[in-house]
Amino acid sequence: MSQQAAQVETLFLHEHGEEFRVAAHRDGERLFHGILELKETDAGPRPRRLRIKDGTSEELRSPDQFVELARRAARIRISEQTAPLARDRIHEMLDAYQIEAKVVRTCRLCASDGRYSPITSETAIESDDETICPACARQQLDRELAFKGSISGDARDRLEELLLEVQDLDRVTNLLSGQLDPDLTKFDEISATVDEVDPVRVDSLDLHPGMQEHLESRFDTLLPVQSLAVEHGATEGRDQLVVSATATGKTLIGEMAGIDRVLNGKGTMLFLVPLVALANQKYEQFQDRYGDMVDVSLRVGASRIADEGGRFDPEADVIVGTYEGIDHALRTGKDLGTVGTVVIDEVHTLGEDERGHRLDGLISRLKYYCESGGSPDSGDTQWIYLSATVGNPGQLADQLRATLIEFEERPVPIERHVTFADGREKIETEKKLVKRAFDNKSSKGYRGQTIIFTNSRRRCHQISRKLEYSSAPYHAGLDNRKRQRVERQFADQDLAAVVTTAALAAGVDFPASQVIFDSLAMGIEWLTVQEFSQMLGRAGRPDYHDKGTVYMLVEPDCSYHNSMEMTEDEVAFKLLKGEMEPVITRYDEGAAVEETLANVTVAGNQAKRLNDRMVGEVPTKHALGKLLEYEFIDGLSPTPLGRAVTRHFLAPDEAFQLLDGIRKGQHPYEIVADMELRDEH
Repeated sequence: MSQQAAQVETLFLHEHGEEFRVAAHRDGERLFHGILELKETDAGPRPRRLRIKDGTSEELRSPDQFVELARRAARIRISEQTAPLARDRIHEMLDAYQIEAKVVRTCRLCASDGRYSPITSETAIESDDETICPACARQQLDRELAFKGSISGDARDRLEELLLEVQDLDRVTNLLSGQLDPDLTKFDEISATVDEVDPVRVDSLDLHPGMQEHLESRFDTLLPVQSLAVEHGATEGRDQLVVSATATGKTLIGEMAGIDRVLNGKGTMLFLVPLVALANQKYEQFQDRYGDMVDVSLRVGASRIADEGGRFDPEADVIVGTYEGIDHALRTGKDLGTVGTVVIDEVHTLGEDERGHRLDGLISRLKYYCESGGSPDSGDTQWIYLSATVGNPGQLADQLRATLIEFEERPVPIERHVTFADGREKIETEKKLVKRAFDNKSSKGYRGQTIIFTNSRRRCHQISRKLEYSSAPYHAGLDNRKRQRVERQFADQDLAAVVTTAALAAGVDFPASQVIFDSLAMGIEWLTVQEFSQMLGRAGRPDYHDKGTVYMLVEPDCSYHNSMEMTEDEVAFKLLKGEMEPVITRYDEGAAVEETLANVTVAGNQAKRLNDRMVGEVPTKHALGKLLEYEFIDGLSPTPLGRAVTRHFLAPDEAFQLLDGIRKGQHPYEIVADMELRDEH
């Protein structure tokens, strides 16, 4: 005891009922602790005995040993949480031995455990109307997290970071129940940025009089990205890859180039998008803007099944289509007319696992079509590729043989928020967020409107029914008329919110001020950084809003399918901290066989040349070998079976499953059900 006493830096005392806890510390570590009992004497309070604790047992020590310990300690500290009367007794007892002690603010939880943890205004954490130390606050937070279920390291780190920042445990744990404390939910802010670009005056453009007059009636000058594109030959037939944030005016670049070439007799304009809903919206926009100058037609992917081609007119001046709709026309030998301009929107789709290879093949097949007589002069078709999200723009521009127009502008700042909630709490949180946005107007006079992204059609309806303000579901299961009605209502500010699937609305033009992620999944796949960036970019428009707001509602330890390896809280911070992925088209055997078969169907013995100039690397020799083995081709011509497979965009394994079902005499519904089950697994 005497050797220990000589080494004690701090002797700490804290009220414990009628007794006092005593703890001896050195270098921040507790050497030992015990219980001190006092007795009342004529001279005042004095030590009665000291009980040193060792696990569950105690060892009695004489009162003199406490006095010796106190005299040899470098300093003595009394917990501020000790009651005033008890504090006075300790001071009176120590004064009798001429020993000084100081009252300090400490963590009650540590003190109750016999530990000395001084806290200051910089380190104190508020909890249940008392202050505790950061270590105890972390332990309390861990208990709350354990009650909620497992939570990822990044999410835990974020909450601990907030805990130390705001020094209030209750405020932080309230985030786990979907509380909307903006100081805590705010993760970061993407600042508005404006690159210095000299604007091009519209009256300086040398376009067809019809297009020139149309533009002059709408604008005095072009936006920066449009000005850059014009300066680098967009209206002179140059191929371009335009990479710029959502709402910076990329689409008009394709319109200016394509409509001008149509009016000057340089061939049809194709405007291609990945989604039927987006094709319908662009078709309506083009009809409204240019219907008095050109004939506009629509080609969407429904023809894949019915083989009717929709409202498709090869003699039209402008054909708005989905990738699949135009690819189907090529695969089935349809006439697209004389193509002067091809605009491919959302070209980053090239990097998607499921659809990337099909867009890659489509571009190659469409170029072959244009070079083989589908353009006024061989190779004279202009190609304009548009995207808001490309991680490797220079490389992609080289692969597409296009001039890169890259513009780093974000018209309005975007605040990104994260809060935690389960499925039921999410809807309550969404109610509050939608109401708060719609009840406020921007400086430009527009109410705040919301896009809620979720992962299923059923969930769209579930959320929409429970929102208190006017809202509507919006997904691929609705017919075109219903979707158009929702678009008009949103544009007229008759709806506070639309609730949509991530797969459908990533590219649809809803001028929203707020985006809410009810789910971070697209179907049964987690969003990529690219998809996430594209979707959050829908928040905030310069002509409508002062800023955009994004809320991620994250359910800890949640996944939406047993094939998902990560949980939603892990994915959330991966997306927030992630860098844009490079756009790379990858080919497995099934994708290589599918695209090579389509190229053989379109180009016959030129198929290898089509494969060689695709963005992704296609193992052509292996793919041709498989096509021969599967009897999809005979030489370099498709067999009837091969034509059927490519006409319906079937992967080889899907084709064989269909054939197997047909040979077994299964009902078509059974075959479809089996294929759905296969996809789920």
